[in-house]
Amino acid sequence: MVTAQGVPLSRYRAGRRMKALDLVSSQQRKHRYKRSTQEHISIPNHLNREFDVDAPNKVWVGDITYIWTGKRWAYLAIVMDLFARKPIGWAMSLSPDSDLVKKALIMAYESRGKPKDLMFHSDQGSQYTSRAFRKQLFRYKIRQSMSRRGNCWDNSPMERFFRSLKTEWVPETGYPSFKKGMQAIIDYIIGYYSRFRPHTHNAGLPPNEAERLYWND
Repeated sequence: MVTAQGVPLSRYRAGRRMKALDLVSSQQRKHRYKRSTQEHISIPNHLNREFDVDAPNKVWVGDITYIWTGKRWAYLAIVMDLFARKPIGWAMSLSPDSDLVKKALIMAYESRGKPKDLMFHSDQGSQYTSRAFRKQLFRYKIRQSMSRRGNCWDNSPMERFFRSLKTEWVPETGYPSFKKGMQAIIDYIIGYYSRFRPHTHNAGLPPNEAERLYWND
């Protein structure tokens, strides 16, 4: 990000500056994930890990994570466009129910101009298999796809986003209240992640810039 603004900063110079300031990078612990091949009975894995999409509004992915807020957990649902890895819909609630994921989907659908010929991919969580959520997809004429049971690699872009959110932004102790947590997460999604944060998938460009170049072309 500094180099993009015209200030030369190699990794070695950055390392020296960090050492002088007594800063260390945040490293994730290694985790061995389960592997499975069991698909949902009525909703197969249409995406099949084809995460490279050639245009916006072709494939969206969604998932839920939890954030500590004050005295209890809050639940965050995100909808991401795979093209530029841009979050386009979100909702936060104290209840991880189907209304939570519906709100995130409705926000994404409305904000993106009600696109057609769209696929939505998620894991096999009860929120995404619920009748209410599937009716919403049917109403929007969105094709549903689901990961194999217990296989997080089938939805790895969403897993990676939540990892970035929690290691780069969310305090280890969580937030003092639901309201402050929601505002901080919106600041991350809109103010930092989409506008400024370089993304490897976008050749170092933030999601907003990657989409802007696509539409200009």
